[in-house]
Amino acid sequence: MFPQDFLWSSATAAYQIEGGWRADGKSLSIWDKFAHTPLKIFDSDNGDIACDSYNKIDEDIAILKQLGVNHYRFSISWTRVLPDGTTNHINEVGFPYRLDNVDVRGYTAWSLMDNLEWATGFSERFGLFYVNRSDPNVPRVAKESVSFFSTIINCNGEMHLLYQ
Repeated sequence: MFPQDFLWSSATAAYQIEGGWRADGKSLSIWDKFAHTPLKIFDSDNGDIACDSYNKIDEDIAILKQLGVNHYRFSISWTRVLPDGTTNHINEVGFPYRLDNVDVRGYTAWSLMDNLEWATGFSERFGLFYVNRSDPNVPRVAKESVSFFSTIINCNGEMHLLYQ
């Protein structure tokens, strides 16, 4: 028997559940590009539709409630929120579908900062480490962004502490 205050949780990753492949301004992620490369994935399977949570989010949340799940960890499809991989264009329709009615239904929701769902080319342009993809024996070298993100994480997301 579980204690009365036991917290039942569930987790998903955007690519595995979302679908809505090119809906509402979403750009290609590294997984989209990989899955659409011939001979990379068995049977040419991909996440274009996945579980179709993009279109069935209300139904999915109702199922979580029916199951008695208290906490739901999800990932945000950053290619939906930041289609060009930068903050130059924030796609406002990228966030709301994930969070609508979640708190109203009594859930605690949180998202990963990164679940390897970057825009195509993001890691080459920005990323955390310089990676020599032609020679796997060359060590990875940290970029300035490693220090930046480490500070954010160590300060519990309080970015203003970076500028004091």
